[in-house]
Amino acid sequence: MTALPIPTLTEGWLTGASLIMAIGAQNALVLRQGLLRSHVAPVVLLCALSDVLLICLGVFGLGTAIASSPWLMNGFRWGGALFLLWYGWRAAQRAWSGSSSLQAEASSAGLGATLVSALAMTYLNPHVYLDTVVLLGTIGAQHPAELRWAFALGASVASLMWFSLLGFGAAVVAEPLRRPGIWRGIDALIALLMFAFGFKLLTSPLVA
Repeated sequence: MTALPIPTLTEGWLTGASLIMAIGAQNALVLRQGLLRSHVAPVVLLCALSDVLLICLGVFGLGTAIASSPWLMNGFRWGGALFLLWYGWRAAQRAWSGSSSLQAEASSAGLGATLVSALAMTYLNPHVYLDTVVLLGTIGAQHPAELRWAFALGASVASLMWFSLLGFGAAVVAEPLRRPGIWRGIDALIALLMFAFGFKLLTSPLVA
């Protein structure tokens, strides 16, 4: 039996973890569902499997193709900025009106709508492509062809571990966050993050 290429697996895990742990739109959504204790497993699974798909596409060639196409990079930039600003506006409305609470949000958001939001946050977010496909893909593609699968596997394991920790770990601290004032603060923070990401995309071109 061929020995596992541990150094390449480890490099993939460390690279994937370092990129995915940055607070972003997708992470904010998973954290929010974890705090709500609502549809956590489907959201974690969807985000993790999406990452696996994007990692593999990047490592096995798509990352280089995207990075070399200015019109694709611009499409990710403008489309992603509009989506992030819209999501931030919704969070800001909840924070202003005080309409959010763990109980109300958990009971009102259906599985279908939640998964649609997770899909949009994943595939309409240009930083997902920049980090997961372009950056990870470029690093992974530098390995010999027979070792690229190990790099992709390591990065995929890091993604699954992180989303699981973020989603299921958030439930541990959900009880102290039942007070509406604290939840309004969470929505306000999410709104600020989304606005910051969106305006950054509008004012700065994506650079691979």
